[in-house]
Amino acid sequence: MQTLASESPKSAMAEHARSEAFRSSEGAWRFELSRDAWSHLQLTDARGQVYRDIVVLPLFPVATPKEWISLVTSDGEELVCLRDVSVLSPQNRALVEEELAYREFVPQIQKVIWVSGTQEPCEWEVDTNFGRTRFVLNSEEDVRRVSAWTVHFVDASGGRFRVDDVRKLDHRSRSYVEWYV
Repeated sequence: MQTLASESPKSAMAEHARSEAFRSSEGAWRFELSRDAWSHLQLTDARGQVYRDIVVLPLFPVATPKEWISLVTSDGEELVCLRDVSVLSPQNRALVEEELAYREFVPQIQKVIWVSGTQEPCEWEVDTNFGRTRFVLNSEEDVRRVSAWTVHFVDASGGRFRVDDVRKLDHRSRSYVEWYV
C-alpha cells in the first residue's frame, strides 16, 4: 500500500472485511461475537458461518489501543479490520474490549514506594492499580518513553508496567521515573 508523505500509516489504512458476509454494502458490520463452551471467542457471519478461536489483535496497542483492531482466525487469517471498536454493537464491543484487556494486561504504576539504587539491576517497589508489587529492572533500556508523558517498564521476568502520565505522580515517584527516561 502506497501512502502520501503527509499521511500517517494509520490514516492510509482502511476498515475492511474479508467478505460481504461480514459487512453490508452500506458499511454496517454484519457479524456477531460470542463465546463457546470453553470461553473461546467465536465469530458468526451474516450467512451463519461460525469461525472459532478468534484472536483480537490491536494493530497499534500503545498509541491507540481501541483503534485499528484486527479479528483473525487461529490460523492467522484476517476476517475483519476495525478502525474503532465504538462502531460495534454493545455486546460485540464488550467482547472485543474484554479480549484486549486479557491480551494487554499492563498494571499502571500509581506510586513508586522504593528503589534499591540508581545502578542496574535494581529492585522497584510500586503501587499499581492492582496493588503493591516488586520488580527488578535489569537495565535502562527496559524503560521507554512512549509519548511525552507515558513511560513503559519491562521487568527482568518480562512483565510490563506503565505510567500513563508522569505529571500525575507525586514528586518523589516522578523523580524516580524521570531518572530513567
